[in-house]
Amino acid sequence: MLYIASDHGGFKLKEHLKAWLLVSGGRVTDLGPASFSPEDDYPDYAKKVAVKVSKNPPSFPSPSGRGRGEGDFGILICRSGQGVCIVANKFKGVRAGLVWNTKEAKASRNDDHTNILCLPSDYINFAEARATVKTWLDTPWSKDSRHVRRVKKIIKLERT
Repeated sequence: MLYIASDHGGFKLKEHLKAWLLVSGGRVTDLGPASFSPEDDYPDYAKKVAVKVSKNPPSFPSPSGRGRGEGDFGILICRSGQGVCIVANKFKGVRAGLVWNTKEAKASRNDDHTNILCLPSDYINFAEARATVKTWLDTPWSKDSRHVRRVKKIIKLERT
């Protein structure tokens, strides 16, 4: 499953991406907010997505070594992308990355095996966001030993 959420600063972009993903045939679950509220706080929504992903993280590495693998993924959006990324990375099994273009999207999936994509709504337009999400979803995880070794070290850190 792909989960998506934002705060008020990312609400418009979240709604746009959700509609685009659904029209594209993707399975996406919106974890909020349901309506625009300038008083909401990004930690509340980032937590919802991170909890879902941490309960069912994608297998590492994915069995085929291609695509997203089995498990849940997330997209989080706030104005800078930083806040939601910080919150998401507090949860075991989550590797959230702040991404703002297709080059970063590819690197975050290929090299770092991210399972939550964080977008900065103030610094990315709709077309850039769609291209970034598509690249992130379509990029396979690397089987390169250096990337696998590094992510295994991250996983080991979570156990300490």
